[in-house]
Amino acid sequence: MGWDLAIADQIKRDVTTALKAGDRDRVGALRLVLSELQKAAKEGGGDEQAVLRRERKRRRESEAAFRAAGRAELAQAEAYEAGVIEAYLPAELGDAELDALVAQAIEETGAEGPRDMGKAIQHVMAAAGGRADGKRVSTKVKEALS
Repeated sequence: MGWDLAIADQIKRDVTTALKAGDRDRVGALRLVLSELQKAAKEGGGDEQAVLRRERKRRRESEAAFRAAGRAELAQAEAYEAGVIEAYLPAELGDAELDALVAQAIEETGAEGPRDMGKAIQHVMAAAGGRADGKRVSTKVKEALS
């Protein structure tokens, strides 16, 4: 994937490819994401990765809700869309990498207990550069500080 190009431009090209291939599910998922990216750009929120992470999170939450409600088909559709979105995001950090960032953050911020969690989490999130989910970071920091 060409990261030197705007993600939205890459998605537009992928929509065209999916249309030619007759992949209606992929076209639908990409168009939804593209519209969110365009809306964010108009509102001045130009961080495409943040938009993609938010949209992936929404799909994952919907998927869990549908699974809990016994709606497997709808859950599958949400999981598919989350997967399509994920392809445009940098790979998530592995546990070892994340643990190293947490240890570094604790050392650099001087965090010692639960009340210092916020400082450490902010530090890790900045260092991770969007490659780690906030919930995961929070859990790791909490474990490290307790």
